Amino acid sequence: MPLLPQDELHLARALHLARAAVSLASPNPTVGCVIVRGEHILGEGAHHFDAFDHAEIVALKQAACLGHDVRGATAYVTLEPCSHHGRTGPCADALIAAGIARCMVATVDPNPLVRGNGIARLRAADIETTVLDSATPLARKARRLNDAFAEFIQWKRPFVTLKAAVSIDGRLAPPPHTRQDQEPYWLTGESARADVQQLRNASDAILTGIGTVLADDPSLTDRSGLPRRRPLLRIVMDTHLRTPPKARLFPANGDVLIACSESAPVDAEKALIDQGAEVLRLPAGVFGRPDPSSLLRELGARKHILSLFIEGGTHINDTFLQQNLVDKVVLYFADVELGVDGVKFAKRWPSPYELVQRMTETTRTTFPNGTTEDVRITGYRHDPWSAVA
Repeated sequence: MPLLPQDELHLARALHLARAAVSLASPNPTVGCVIVRGEHILGEGAHHFDAFDHAEIVALKQAACLGHDVRGATAYVTLEPCSHHGRTGPCADALIAAGIARCMVATVDPNPLVRGNGIARLRAADIETTVLDSATPLARKARRLNDAFAEFIQWKRPFVTLKAAVSIDGRLAPPPHTRQDQEPYWLTGESARADVQQLRNASDAILTGIGTVLADDPSLTDRSGLPRRRPLLRIVMDTHLRTPPKARLFPANGDVLIACSESAPVDAEKALIDQGAEVLRLPAGVFGRPDPSSLLRELGARKHILSLFIEGGTHINDTFLQQNLVDKVVLYFADVELGVDGVKFAKRWPSPYELVQRMTETTRTTFPNGTTEDVRITGYRHDPWSAVA
């Protein structure tokens, strides 16, 4: 059946609720729910991991607190209600027990072990249950909201987003000899940089390379001002453990991970551990550097990291792109030229413009930057939902 205008309105509201909780739900999916009778919202909510309750339970409890009887009402949910016992009971059963008559689901659960079971349970209870076609705009938005969960729950590795700010001639920074050590250089304006902070806020971990640490001494913190549940795990790919113990990454408070080679110096490891960092020795990959595939497996298995945000330099970009480990790309193009001697986007990979041509589902956003504009191009290299009907 085609969606009615009120259905689109309430599903959009559920998506808004879920989006606002994007940094509060990991490692669970981000979900929003709205319960409606006629034109009146009886209850609504989103899932926050620390609060335990899933979005449907939050909405049901709010309706009860307000004295609303939800029997015969419609529940709008951004993700299929769960059908299994985890930290909480099945949400599908809670909706059935509450007397919900109708349920609109934006997308199925990507978990292959539970996919479709919640929907089947609702339909078996004679609840009119509609699942949006995956090609519809609202379904695509619901899926995009949980790209990281879809990647992790199917393959036990984080969803990888590579971000870079580049000049219109495809360079990352001016030639090294024109800059002072650890002198910040901004290609983009404040609006674009604030947008990057929101992307950091939505991520579980951020990664850069030792070259960036030595050149820029970044803190790699989430400065969005938005709430988050998990501390942002800051990762440095550092083959020989050259990260200075006095780097701005520290004091670490347990949220800095240095990935090095198996042969990295032990004394350097101790100095970094003394600063609160965790040192992870990885098998050698290309050119003897720590193998990024092994890192992704470790992040998924040991730390339940769902989303990894890469802000690296030439070698990091090249490594992850060459090994086909990047799922999503976010490029900010600034209206300046840096010349052929500028720092390359990647050593062996084609230009950022060629990379854009190879991406799917690309979108374009502009940000003011004085008298010009910064342009953000976002696109996908892998769709984590490709195996989900």
